[in-house]
Amino acid sequence: MLLAILARWPLQGDAAGLASAVGLALVYLAAGLPAGCRAALTLWEERILDIDLLMVVAAAAAAAVGAPFEGAVLLTLFSISTTLEERALGRARRAIEALMALRPETALRKSSDGSVSEVPAADLRVDDIVVLRPGARVPADGVIVSGRSSLDEANITGESMPVAKERGARIFEATVNMDGVLEAAVTKTIAESTVARMIVLVTEAQAAKSPSERFSVWFGQRYTVAVIMGAILAFVAFYWLRGDWEEALYRSATLLVAASPCAIVISVPSAILSALSAAARGGVLFKGGAALETLAAVDIFAFDKTGTLTTGKASVTQVVALDGDEQTFLSQLAGLEAQSEHHSAAAIRQEAAMRGLASVEVSDVATRPSAGIVGSDGEGLLWAGNPRLAAQMGASIDHPELLALAADAQTVIYAGRDSRVLGAVTVADTVRATSKPALATLREGGVVKIVMMTGDRLPVALRIGGELGLKPEHIHADMLPEDKVRMAGMLATDGKVAFVGDGVNDAAALARADVGIAMGAAGSDVALQAADVALLSEDMGRLAGAHRLARRTAAIIRQNLTFAMVAMVILVIGSLFFELPLPLAVIGHEGGTVLVVLNGLRLLNDPIRAKEQRRPSTSHTSNMRGMVRSAQRQTYRRKVARRAAQ
Repeated sequence: MLLAILARWPLQGDAAGLASAVGLALVYLAAGLPAGCRAALTLWEERILDIDLLMVVAAAAAAAVGAPFEGAVLLTLFSISTTLEERALGRARRAIEALMALRPETALRKSSDGSVSEVPAADLRVDDIVVLRPGARVPADGVIVSGRSSLDEANITGESMPVAKERGARIFEATVNMDGVLEAAVTKTIAESTVARMIVLVTEAQAAKSPSERFSVWFGQRYTVAVIMGAILAFVAFYWLRGDWEEALYRSATLLVAASPCAIVISVPSAILSALSAAARGGVLFKGGAALETLAAVDIFAFDKTGTLTTGKASVTQVVALDGDEQTFLSQLAGLEAQSEHHSAAAIRQEAAMRGLASVEVSDVATRPSAGIVGSDGEGLLWAGNPRLAAQMGASIDHPELLALAADAQTVIYAGRDSRVLGAVTVADTVRATSKPALATLREGGVVKIVMMTGDRLPVALRIGGELGLKPEHIHADMLPEDKVRMAGMLATDGKVAFVGDGVNDAAALARADVGIAMGAAGSDVALQAADVALLSEDMGRLAGAHRLARRTAAIIRQNLTFAMVAMVILVIGSLFFELPLPLAVIGHEGGTVLVVLNGLRLLNDPIRAKEQRRPSTSHTSNMRGMVRSAQRQTYRRKVARRAAQ
């Protein structure tokens, strides 16, 4: 192109002619031939007319009417625009490669004889013991078996501050041990780790098309055919009106460029891909653009209480043993709750441990959903749970001491053997520090109704709801899982509903809502699979940030589509009625395409992302890069997508 420009100025005579011929020939060969071959192959194999074909036809038409320079300008700008788009959208896809780069290649494995050896992280197996020195990255998901330290989990959960952990705490691959020396037992190999699942989910999310993307593909394909037919009709009309076939062909080629839907087709994916990548960097995983778009339309939020709005780290506040022997009662209760993963069970076990009590051996343990847990201690059927379970066991909880506990706004767990009540404990949960500010931000963002659902007692629910500023009529207690599903369906009659839960006990409600959002989903297979959106940390602020990001994405998509359509209308009118020169049509068309891409890329810097911190650098292997690039290849094609992908 530069040679062709020099041929016009300052070169003169034969030198100018030679430079023009060589330059234009190279442009048409380098930019037009590959694009023409791709377009012809797509048309032959898939029966699809794509945007490449429009550009090649327009350039060929310009050359046919004696304006090869204008055609070369079109091909050059088209190639530059395509390259810029691919490079820009590549920034959105590099989030996954960044995750891969964080994975350590080696680990210090401790043998049964106490010796420590360095092995490839890929060789680690479940139950292997690894040693983590200060500054080391965790090579695989695991559980701390000895030591105490703080870990930087920013690259997984988005938390900007290190998290203190000790024996029994879970740790995730690619997080950084900050100070103390730790020993951890591997619970998942690197193929099944949290990072591996994040990579799969983000890859699938970026490949899945949102409703707006599917519409833009559908529109682009049909509109491309319409543009070609319109250009043919324009050629016939101009020729009939003026009788000059060269001018008619030039004007129709200009119309072909002006009316091409490049900017419209790229408007949506540029914003969606950028938003998905920004969210992933901030510890929020969307399972595709559809979840992102639906969350933007949500105006009703329903929350589970325990472990979602509250910390779920309850503590025992009162113990009542009807026979007066609190130690025996707590030993029996702790033995039963040792088999439970419920938040209150951990509080009971912690209370027994603080008193130095040994747990009674309990077998045949079974959980009864939204009721409690039962098992056998050799003397009968031991049980612990809420009044619903006591009624199922035929036990009466009308004892004065138990009634006094029930009058308090704390969770009461009754325990007994067979049909006899042995006693009860009260457990108090606390509201997350981030819950109230997050709910306030959601209201400011346009959410019209916030509802809390819980299987806990109404006094407890009212206490928690009051601390969060919820209206009493929006607090629903004593709910079974099916009640939450039914309530989500009822709320859906008033608008789009998002249900926020822990992803384990609330899987059905998560599936029933328009958008299911799992809190604290890092390391939880159930949460990552059950929800449409997974918040990897337990920071409720990320939920408000995700909702704001979704709405901002929807706004940018509207901006892009409006700009692209207005620009296209102006160019089409100019080409039809004002003899718009082909170079100006090219600049307007390609410039508009680049602008909508850049506008979408603004989402990459959304504030949902945690502040960057200095972290030790880690190398990664070339085969890892290959895996990522293979997974990410062809996420966006400038051509209209294959029908099969729709």
